[in-house]
Amino acid sequence: MVEHSDPRAAASRRLYPGATTTAHLYWFVRRVPPSAGRNLRLSDLNLNPEEDPVEVKSITEQKSLLEGLPAGKRARLRRMLFEFGPGNGTLMLLPIDQGIEHGPRDFFPNPASKDPDYQFRLAAEAGYSALACQIGMATKYFPDYAGSVPLILKVNGKTDIPPSNRALSTVNASVEDAVRLGADAVGYTLYVGSPRQDEDLLQLKGVREDCDRYGMPLIVWSYPRGEAVEAKGGQNSFYAIDYAARMAMEMGADIVKLNMPKIDPDKDKDAPAPYNEGGFSQQDAIAHCVESAGRSLVVLSGGSKTDDETVLRNTREVMEAGGSGVIFGRNVWQREWNEALEIVAQIKEMIVASVSRTP
Repeated sequence: MVEHSDPRAAASRRLYPGATTTAHLYWFVRRVPPSAGRNLRLSDLNLNPEEDPVEVKSITEQKSLLEGLPAGKRARLRRMLFEFGPGNGTLMLLPIDQGIEHGPRDFFPNPASKDPDYQFRLAAEAGYSALACQIGMATKYFPDYAGSVPLILKVNGKTDIPPSNRALSTVNASVEDAVRLGADAVGYTLYVGSPRQDEDLLQLKGVREDCDRYGMPLIVWSYPRGEAVEAKGGQNSFYAIDYAARMAMEMGADIVKLNMPKIDPDKDKDAPAPYNEGGFSQQDAIAHCVESAGRSLVVLSGGSKTDDETVLRNTREVMEAGGSGVIFGRNVWQREWNEALEIVAQIKEMIVASVSRTP
C-alpha cells in the first residue's frame, strides 16, 4: 500500500479502515476540506454526484455487486435498481409484513392501511422499487399489481407475542413460490445473536441455495436479538448493527436490510472495543455498517413513524454513507393517502440527490 502523509488521507483511513488503495483514499481526499484534518466526519464530505459525476462509484472502490452476479439475479436486481422506484441504481422499498411482525395495532393510526390493497396501490402509484410481503398477501393481492411494482416475497416470519430473547423466524414459503408469483427477490429475516441462531443459519442455508439455483436475489433482514446482545449495548447499538451487517453479507445476502444504528454512550460502554470508546456519530456508524457489508447493497429502515425532517435526514445520511436506499413502511403507509404520496416524492428526491454508490 502507498503511504500518504496528507492528514486528509489519514482521516479517511481512520474513518474507513478498509481504505487500502490509493484510488480509495483519493476518492475520499477529494471531498475532505483541507481544514478538516483529524476532526473529519462524513458530513464534511462533498458527495454530490451532479458536481462530480465521474466520481460516483462504489464507496469501497471495489468490483460492483451486479458485475459478479449470474444473469437471473442480475436481471431481477436491475429491474428494482434502475427500472422502478427512484432508479439510478438505488432502492426505495415498502415493507408491508407488519401485520404479522407487529400485529394489527400498526394500522390504527391510518385505518385505511388495514386493507392490503391500500398498501399495494401505494407501492405501485407512488413508484416504489419493490414491496415486501408474506405469501398470503402476495398470493391474494399481488396479481392485481404484477408488472406495476416488483415483489419481494418474505419466506419466513413470526409474531411478536413471545419474548424476543430466543427469536427465530420460521420458514413458511419457498423460493419456488417466489418464482411462481413473479417475484424479483426473496426476503429472509435473520436474528443475529439469538440462542437459536444455529437453527436460523441452517434455515438460511437452504433458502440461499434455492436462491442460487433459481437466480433469485436474496435480501436478508439482519436483526440482532437475544440476552447476549442486550448485555453488549442492545439490539440497535452500533456494535450490534455492524455485526449484523457483516453476518448477512458473509451468509450470502445480495442486499442487507438493517435498522438504523443508535449512538447511546450509556449503553455503548458495555459493547466490545472499539465500539465502547466513543467518538462516533450516527453517520460514522452508518458508514462503518455499509463498509462491513462489502459488495452487498445496504438499505436502512426508518422504524416507527416520525416527523418529515427526521425521515429526510435519515435518508440523506444513509445515501451519503454509501447505502443503496431505504426501506420505509410505517413512516409512509400510516399517513393519509395524499400525505403519503407527498413524503414519498420527497424521499425519492433526496435519494437521487444524495447517491454516492453505484451497485
